[in-house]
Amino acid sequence: MLWQLGGLSLTLVVQGGSEDRAVQRRLGKRLLHTLTGLGPCFIKLGQSLSTRPDLVQRDWLEQLTRLQDDLPAFDHGKALATIQAELGAPAEQLFATFPDHPVAAASLGQVYKAKLLDGRWVAVKVQRPDLEPRLRLDLAVIRLMAQLSGPFLPLNLGDDLTAIVDEFGQTLFREIDYELEADNAERFAQLFETDPTVVVPEVERVLSSRRVLTTTWLAGVKLQNREVLERNQLDPTTLVRAGVISGLRQLLEFGYFHADPHPGNLFALSGGPNGFGRLGYVDFGMMDMLSNDDRLTLTDAVVHLINKDFRALGHDFVRLGFLQPGTDLEPLVPALESVLGGQLGDSVQDFNFKTITDRFSELMFEYPFRVPARFALIIRAVVSQEGLALRLEPEFSIIRVAYPYVAKRLLAADTEELRHKLLDVLFDRQGRLQLERLENLLEVVGTDGNPADLIPVAGAGLKLMVGKEGHGLRQRLLLALVRDGRLHTDDIQALAALVRRRFSPARLAGDWWQQLSL
Repeated sequence: MLWQLGGLSLTLVVQGGSEDRAVQRRLGKRLLHTLTGLGPCFIKLGQSLSTRPDLVQRDWLEQLTRLQDDLPAFDHGKALATIQAELGAPAEQLFATFPDHPVAAASLGQVYKAKLLDGRWVAVKVQRPDLEPRLRLDLAVIRLMAQLSGPFLPLNLGDDLTAIVDEFGQTLFREIDYELEADNAERFAQLFETDPTVVVPEVERVLSSRRVLTTTWLAGVKLQNREVLERNQLDPTTLVRAGVISGLRQLLEFGYFHADPHPGNLFALSGGPNGFGRLGYVDFGMMDMLSNDDRLTLTDAVVHLINKDFRALGHDFVRLGFLQPGTDLEPLVPALESVLGGQLGDSVQDFNFKTITDRFSELMFEYPFRVPARFALIIRAVVSQEGLALRLEPEFSIIRVAYPYVAKRLLAADTEELRHKLLDVLFDRQGRLQLERLENLLEVVGTDGNPADLIPVAGAGLKLMVGKEGHGLRQRLLLALVRDGRLHTDDIQALAALVRRRFSPARLAGDWWQQLSL
């Protein structure tokens, strides 16, 4: 192990500074093959680094994203021994049927499909034997190598590589605690208990422990192939949309999210509101949380991105910790506009998050960007979600779904925090009403979203205007219309014209027809 790591580190130090793209691609491939051959801890480390465009060069990132978290199954007898040691009885007594081989094997454990004594099918995940001591040894070696070679490696961080290793180790040890994973699954299920598009397996607590986890079996197909889904009468578009909306809810509503939504952890099941399918989540070992401030700032960032307000977006990066307070944003704003503005084009449907991530990996080496540790898993989750969506829907745009979702939440403003955000969007710093932003929000809900959403959104907005919760909005609106000691009738007329234009029967019918023809 030390010989392989030492050789890899020496090669990266000597050749890592080369500007030859062929050399960098070759180094990326060597990095991929070396980490794959070293086992579970190194595979996980490579996957972790694949979410850090601020640290790792683009050519290396492209290789690290190919790391697959699968290994050959370990000895079945050892799995049975673990079950008996953890649950206090042999598998043949605990289950009506227990197979002699797993249905899937990964770097940390393997999964069996078994039948309970009451006839229900379950998934039994058994941890690899002696995993914890091996991970501790591997992490010690990785940390030693980071201390010795970190300052010399061509990474965008100086000598702080040991801190990255420590953060990774904490995440990894949370992932191998199956009792914690059971808690995560139950919390996730509670958040989505009223969502008919999402299914979460139920934990069988009596048959679970720190190294064995038993949950109900999800009878579905993996979200990997469009043709397979269609053969099972499942609609890929419905499932992609359900996945993106559930991901947005995790990030922007709950602040608690599944950080590893790759195809092996997502299943398509029959049913759903329209009968076109439901989305099933499994594997809750890698979860993370967002603070309320981060959730609200992300909402701001989506709106600023679509409005092409790159100066405000720069301030969002500071608030989120991607840039240090006091960073001079003047030279950065044109760079953001170059990287993000051109990608947006004339419509949100032109936006591709993976392309933006690739271009940002270059920008992060030119400007003082750093990905905060708490956002590394978010980037991984979003990139995984979009990659899966693009596999099923090649023309898919994650922002085309995200922005209508954010617009609807802002316009409905059903929480105090969203009411404050709506005020920030609709009024500038001088208190003037920004009708073009209101029209942009309505346009996105009616066109890029579902036109049927306009009516309930309008109803929620009207309720807000006349209700007690809308006091702040009414006050700001009055101050905007009465400025400089006079009544601005032109603003009133423009607002009335916007409402008539946006909610005219002809316009609503046109939106409906456009949606039906897609």
